[in-house]
Amino acid sequence: MKTIILLVAVAFAACNSVHSNANSTANTSSTPTPASRQVSNDGIPRINTAELEELMKQGKVVVVDVRNKDMYDRGHIRGAKLIPLNEVGERTKELPRDKKIVTYCS
Repeated sequence: MKTIILLVAVAFAACNSVHSNANSTANTSSTPTPASRQVSNDGIPRINTAELEELMKQGKVVVVDVRNKDMYDRGHIRGAKLIPLNEVGERTKELPRDKKIVTYCS
């Protein structure tokens, strides 16, 4: 139950903080490292596209698109799994426990 609550809270907080972090300084390092990861005011780590691409190549993450199906169909990250935010709590068993989960909503 803790996992479900945590996953829902992380996805919800990340999606709600997108606009509040729009004016923050972006990581412009050409060689991303874990030390360069940004952590927003809500305490949720952020990664840039280069870091995500590398983690995906290494098979270390599962990317979850938490938008609705219409938005997903308009365009999404290749390989992303669609789990709309309102379904995350019911579908956590679909997610692996041995990989990082990266959610996005915009």
